[in-house]
Amino acid sequence: MDILNISSLRNFKVRIMLNFKFNTCLLLCLLCTACQQKKIKAVDTIAKNTPIGLKKSTAQTPVGTFISWKEHLIDDSKIGGINLSGSDGLQMADLDKDGFEDIVSVHESDTEYDGALVGYIRIAFGSSDPDQWELVTLASGKEAAAAEDITLVDLNGDGYLDVVAACELAHLIYFQNPIKNIRTQSWKRLIPKTTQNRGSFIRVFSEDLYNDGKPEIITANKGDQANDGSVAVNSGPKPISYFEIIGSPLQNDSWKETELIQLNLPVNSQPVDIDQDGDMDIIAGSRGEFRIVLLENISTEKIAFKTHNINVMGSSIPDAQKEKNPKLKSFITGFNMVFLDVNKDERLDIILGESFQYLIWLEQPESWEEEWVVHPIGNTTPDWVVGITLADINGDGHQDLITGGYSRGPRNTEDSTTINDALGRIAWFENPNDATKPWQRHDISRRKRGMFDQFEAKDLDRDGDIDFVSTRGNSAPYDGVLWLEQIRSDTPRQVFEKARKVESEEMGLPY
Repeated sequence: MDILNISSLRNFKVRIMLNFKFNTCLLLCLLCTACQQKKIKAVDTIAKNTPIGLKKSTAQTPVGTFISWKEHLIDDSKIGGINLSGSDGLQMADLDKDGFEDIVSVHESDTEYDGALVGYIRIAFGSSDPDQWELVTLASGKEAAAAEDITLVDLNGDGYLDVVAACELAHLIYFQNPIKNIRTQSWKRLIPKTTQNRGSFIRVFSEDLYNDGKPEIITANKGDQANDGSVAVNSGPKPISYFEIIGSPLQNDSWKETELIQLNLPVNSQPVDIDQDGDMDIIAGSRGEFRIVLLENISTEKIAFKTHNINVMGSSIPDAQKEKNPKLKSFITGFNMVFLDVNKDERLDIILGESFQYLIWLEQPESWEEEWVVHPIGNTTPDWVVGITLADINGDGHQDLITGGYSRGPRNTEDSTTINDALGRIAWFENPNDATKPWQRHDISRRKRGMFDQFEAKDLDRDGDIDFVSTRGNSAPYDGVLWLEQIRSDTPRQVFEKARKVESEEMGLPY
């Protein structure tokens, strides 16, 4: 063999050895990469399914402090000493003019929706200490049957706020503020005859519709529950009405009803000056028709409204989600709505839920004959969104959004509930101050049971940031009234500190 061939052979062997080493290293590298990816995926899965409330907060203020939350209890079965459950609406105001805001809340006290004629309307009288409240039952039993919503309004013109409640089983009820001994004596009351035996009053509001200094009562009646406890008695469209009070609100003849529109299962009749012309319009919501309707206030010589259909264009639900779940359809009911000029075009837009799990804003067009375009905010899928309230949570000068979920499992047990079910989530969405971008979601808590129906944004502890007062239902014996204290810290803290040692189980995000 000549020298050239020997040299070639040696070079060939060297190449084989080098290729072998390279391929071995490459294989080991690939195996290592795959292993690392599995580790990363495992870590991500563990992090994702860590109970939300136990995670470290990542939400921050503009100056870099971290935002976390501490739960405080105001009223529940243990504190109040009564069987309180099914908590729904609430409002805050200073009822006795002592300088501290009070809370009026309603509680269906029905864990199975069996039509039982029970319920509570409660008052928590405030003090200088946000953890000290004096609790009083305003009404219970049949007269508060399945109490659903509340409005506070000076209906008799004496300068003190009265209470009007909507009861699903099934009437409106008026309570007149006694002014003196407000915490100890019984309030005079009336269930107006015109509201009796009418089915289910689900919402109630109060506004001065005619700008004459006299408030009206605005209400929606979904009509599928009767006051004898029976259910599913909807026999067609039901009214959205307003009541003028002509005379003493304690007299039946003083309540004069005017129907504005009839809808299938109306669930909302929310007053708002949507065209910003100085009078209050009404946005109505229908669960039976999956639509919302604008009732324009055109009052001149008397109260009058003109109906405009709100035609919606688009959807925020990703196509991939629709393909994954063919039963998933786009619809809106307008059960809860808030209003904000999101794109800063000097027209109020509507923020509400789409298909229960998605949050959207509807862009108000130049003309109401045009379509209202859907823009996404975010989602809490698979958890249902019920309560929504606007507030500048992080102090950056822009209105953020807090949301409360609606657990869909049993209301008094959670043995069969899983992480992939619709659970009771509280979250807030950070306003990006850019109408083209989605809002960043910051989860606060996700428990197996809970329905957070209403929020009131208040600086309850007077420390300069926004706290929230809320009701909680669907989770007996944990239902009632609570407040969430916003805590700001220089370093991340656990995002949520619960008030009870024994609680509905805190869960992570779904798999």
